Amino acid sequence: MKGLVAQRKSGTRIISAVWPGRPWPRGATWDGEGVNFSLFSANATRVELCIFDASGRREVQRVELRELTDDAWHAYLPEARPGLLYGYRVHGPYDPARGHRFNPHKLLIEPYAKHIQGDLRWSDAHFGYRIGHPKADLSFDRRDDAAGMPKCRVVDPAFTWGDDCPPRTPLHDTVIYELHVRGFTKRHPEVRPELRGTYAGIATGAIIDHLLRLGVTAVELMPVHTFAASATTGATTPSATSPRTCATARPAA
Repeated sequence: MKGLVAQRKSGTRIISAVWPGRPWPRGATWDGEGVNFSLFSANATRVELCIFDASGRREVQRVELRELTDDAWHAYLPEARPGLLYGYRVHGPYDPARGHRFNPHKLLIEPYAKHIQGDLRWSDAHFGYRIGHPKADLSFDRRDDAAGMPKCRVVDPAFTWGDDCPPRTPLHDTVIYELHVRGFTKRHPEVRPELRGTYAGIATGAIIDHLLRLGVTAVELMPVHTFAASATTGATTPSATSPRTCATARPAA
């Protein structure tokens, strides 16, 4: 009954079936019928998959991943669908002297997530230890930081390419141009303002004509994965497999 009440309040389907699943591929993989979840951790003692409502603000359910194969914790949820928001809580030893800082009070982002929803809101709660504590980073913080964490989103990787196909340029004829999406298009006078700094901006006629005149046959984009701004490191990569969505063009109003 509690599960049904939570479902009505959140609008998120409550998971009732959990199958063993597979250790590979890593991450959340939609196969058209359900989603396989696989997370690597060689030292964890317990892994919980945390499911959130559509807003990403409320955790509605935890599903324990009980299967362990070659250090990969995994499960298959036949009721899960693309759009599901999730994160992980991983239990294990908290022994900083040995390099172990497991803290299940902290929500973790899936390293192989294909889409990250929301922004990281920095606060001291994200640290596994208490800032200002006499024991410094040897202390332990029990605050839940989920409210300030972005969430992973299950995606449907299917895409209809139509008549499009890879150019298959022979390697000896290949000329690769590495470029930065924002820097290459942001101030280009022949790219429409709403497309500047976006993936779509690179596909405009003016950009393609310029590359063809240079003899370029392939474009390699500089890092376009999701990152979180940091006052100390400049940028932190939560997931190298999730494209940075702020570079996605939106139709002009």
